Amino acid sequence: MTAYGFLAPFALVFAGLFFFPIGYAVYTSLFRQEFNGLGFGGSTLKFVGLSSYVTVFTTPDFYHGVLRLLGFGAAVVPLMLGLAIVLALLLDSRLAVLKRLFRAVYILPYTVPGVIAALLWGFLYQPGLSPIDSATRAMGFGEVNLVGVDLILPSIGNIMIWAGAGFNMLIVYAALQAIPASVVEAARMDGAGEIAIALRIKLPMVVPAVVMTGLFTIIGTLQLFNEPVILADISNAIGTGFTPNMMAYNAAYGNNDEPLAAAISVSLALITFVLSFGFLRLTARAAGLSAPPEAS
Repeated sequence: MTAYGFLAPFALVFAGLFFFPIGYAVYTSLFRQEFNGLGFGGSTLKFVGLSSYVTVFTTPDFYHGVLRLLGFGAAVVPLMLGLAIVLALLLDSRLAVLKRLFRAVYILPYTVPGVIAALLWGFLYQPGLSPIDSATRAMGFGEVNLVGVDLILPSIGNIMIWAGAGFNMLIVYAALQAIPASVVEAARMDGAGEIAIALRIKLPMVVPAVVMTGLFTIIGTLQLFNEPVILADISNAIGTGFTPNMMAYNAAYGNNDEPLAAAISVSLALITFVLSFGFLRLTARAAGLSAPPEAS
């Protein structure tokens, strides 16, 4: 009972902030708001079962948004993880200097709120004001519209990598610090160089940390919202259905259709769960961590 007493505060807060919202979203998605008196007589909830989910999965914008995120994540996730691993290995190298300073510099962008980061980069991307556009013109490459149809996804990806690489680097770096020094010294005594130690000793030993950061990055990518919402004010390439989260937001606060917004959110959560589980299975198999046949 003492243990349950200590766990109770966390359990109550966790249930209130996690399980209750999920349950409420599922409950809301099974109903539909019906307005009376031409919208002036209030509204009532009518049970419609999975009707909202049928609407979601028959709406082209939802499929386009999910496919857009999948293509976006296929490029952003490897780039972000690769940059985080390289930075962590550089900091962990015995040749590195001013480690604390560079560690703070790398993590600093993560401390900037996502909305503020999108606003800052929006000024750098805005046509006519962008110093990047001025630089490309000065070098003879002509005008580059960073918020146009062709470059809007790379521009958003740049913001995410700039903000998230430092956080992932910190997790990988912490895992590197946990590697016994005797293992690294033994490799050096055997004649291994810094690159060989990084690739053959350190990197295999921090695979769990890399997998965890990869999982966080995938989930964060599928929840893409702040950056496109902010950049939508200066870009004609971003509509209300650009991502599933934007589609849910527009359904709830633009069309006052909370059941549809809940159905979109639950559908996106299920897709995120499936992709995250598949990522964990693939990485476990690639790392040789999968259970033997008799165990499964």
